[in-house]
Amino acid sequence: QVQLVESGGGLVQAGGSLRLSCAASVSIFSINTMNWYRQAPGNQRELVATITSRGSTNYADSVKGRFTISRDNAKNTVYLQMSSLKPEDTAVYYCNTGYWGNDYWGQGTQVTVSS
Repeated sequence: QVQLVESGGGLVQAGGSLRLSCAASVSIFSINTMNWYRQAPGNQRELVATITSRGSTNYADSVKGRFTISRDNAKNTVYLQMSSLKPEDTAVYYCNTGYWGNDYWGQGTQVTVSS
């Protein structure tokens, strides 16, 4: 079992910045890929960003150039630095990983971007 706990969500004005954190209960050194997803009401859950153990990253086109995913293996934590936030970024953001054939999700953290 892997527990993932997100934090850092909140209310921010458009153009502002926010950093989300995801703390894992196991060493992320043992986990190849960590992901951030988001889901707005009525929408499908969307993959926002991915980072591998080597540090390779991928981003959804909608956030490319504005969001940065990073990981600190020593702290067992993955981050999502969000800048130039837009109202359409409003969603619940979830940390996700696969471990021993199972998917694990955090409880989600709400990000609300006001106009």
